[in-house]
Amino acid sequence: MPETAKPSSEAPSMYCDLLVVGAGAGGMTAALAAALRGLDVVLCEASDQVGGTTATSAGTLWVPGNRHGVQAGCGDTVDAARHYLDAVLGEADPRGLRRAYLESANTAIDFLESRSEVKFASALRHPDYLEYPGAALAGRALSPLPFDGRRLGRDFARIRAPMQEFMVLGGMMANKADVQALVGRWRSWRNFAHVVRLVARHARDRLRYARGTRLVMGNALVARLFFSLSQVGVAMHFQTRLQQLDTRDGRVVGAVFNQDNRTLRIAARAGVVLATGGVGHHAGLRAMLAPAGVPPETLHAQAFEGNRGDGIEIATSIGARLDRHPRDFFWQPVSRVPRPGGHGLFPHLYLDRAKPGLIAVDGRGARFVNEGASYHHFVEAMLERGATPAYLVCDAAFVQTYGLGAIAPGTRDLRPYEASGYLVLAPTLDVLAAKLGMEAGALIASVEKNNRHAQAGADPEFGKGTTELSRFNGDAAHAPNPCLGPIACPPFCAMHLWPGEAASSTGLATDADGAVLDTAEHPIPGLYACGNDMASPLRGSYPGPGITIGPAMVFGCRIALHAEATTASLSLSSTHASSLPT
Repeated sequence: MPETAKPSSEAPSMYCDLLVVGAGAGGMTAALAAALRGLDVVLCEASDQVGGTTATSAGTLWVPGNRHGVQAGCGDTVDAARHYLDAVLGEADPRGLRRAYLESANTAIDFLESRSEVKFASALRHPDYLEYPGAALAGRALSPLPFDGRRLGRDFARIRAPMQEFMVLGGMMANKADVQALVGRWRSWRNFAHVVRLVARHARDRLRYARGTRLVMGNALVARLFFSLSQVGVAMHFQTRLQQLDTRDGRVVGAVFNQDNRTLRIAARAGVVLATGGVGHHAGLRAMLAPAGVPPETLHAQAFEGNRGDGIEIATSIGARLDRHPRDFFWQPVSRVPRPGGHGLFPHLYLDRAKPGLIAVDGRGARFVNEGASYHHFVEAMLERGATPAYLVCDAAFVQTYGLGAIAPGTRDLRPYEASGYLVLAPTLDVLAAKLGMEAGALIASVEKNNRHAQAGADPEFGKGTTELSRFNGDAAHAPNPCLGPIACPPFCAMHLWPGEAASSTGLATDADGAVLDTAEHPIPGLYACGNDMASPLRGSYPGPGITIGPAMVFGCRIALHAEATTASLSLSSTHASSLPT
């Protein structure tokens, strides 16, 4: 277990200006931005790879008014986003974090793009998740440009791989455009040519690499950050886990690590940045933050398995304040994919829930939500209804057309998935209800209502297909409603869904420069936090895509600016002191 902070009489093993703990998006950004500003930076990572949970994510950033969206003609502005967030969260902005984010996000992204290999493109049409004044339909989301992992040489192995279920052909990554081309490979020559290029590239890669080197989404972002860190010469230490913070006269002056079963002590002039990934798999924090009445064991953490909540635990042990939010987690519904010796988690983000011919029901067989709602709001509806687990219900024709969870589109033989327990199949809805342990009448009524709504093209109960987000993730080629279709062709299918935490919103309280606050809300000198270790400036609300990685990187840059000023101040003080007569 980590130790509490204490002053040390032992000499440090090394010295630096800024010490960063954790190599996810937030930590690597803080390290990169600080190094680009001339600071001597050391980055320590508990595992043997970079990326943390970012590596398995979509890698999207929510950056209102970004230049890529503006240049593409999307018309978004920071003022519109401010109006939107005020409508979602209210105008109160404790400690000015929201204002700081909106005012500095574009400057931070432009700085990284101009000085490093971190590059983005507009995601173009990618609607915000709530239909409030100021919401954007396009331009607000940024996606990392694909990256050629071959540029990393041997260090390609340092990039944490995506989830197995998010790769095809034994290791090929695919983003949303790739998936659309793969699904519609026979619909157009353009799609077919795109697929041929992907497969040919992957075939060449597999002659030399364990997986494909064409990196997209979160993997591309992580690789770009790591490549940039290598270019500027940041010292990186792997398998180096934080044990305690060193303090002197109330200031954090360094940290102690366990590195391959030996002690490594690093002194840091400007301070220490905690970016260890938030709550993660810390059992005590997870139990404390679980929604009332929800057993913690039914909540599935999607954090990187090496994330033990070290940063939050060690910081609170020296008096840092945990900033609790009305909603402590950011949610994604997940299905449990059988694997040898256990199971993986497949997040149901956009590929299936909004498509026509599928409904979600609770344990009684009743619909409870607009299936096309954002993943976060879908799980909120699950928790409010006590629907843990919930069930996605469709027919085999739906699975063949759109896929379901980890089952790829085009799959005809569903029996292996039934045998593994991932999918429930039945010749009739009565039998399906019996296998799920619910009343047949309720499930049949839910399906019959869906079929009537599909024929009419409107869902008067939950509005599936009426929101911009649900239509965006539906099937534009399906009429009259891109999100409503019949469930009519046996065999009928059901899949268990569970609440999954993509990240924690609750975290360490900070000021607008990422300085960690104590229980009296005073900054702890020399201690910073970003990423999921830092309490989200959006306080548990989920207004759009990329609202975890966006703040992680932007506040990483703000920390670097503050650390640069601190280092300059300390240098000036040292020079002044050395010139005084003795």
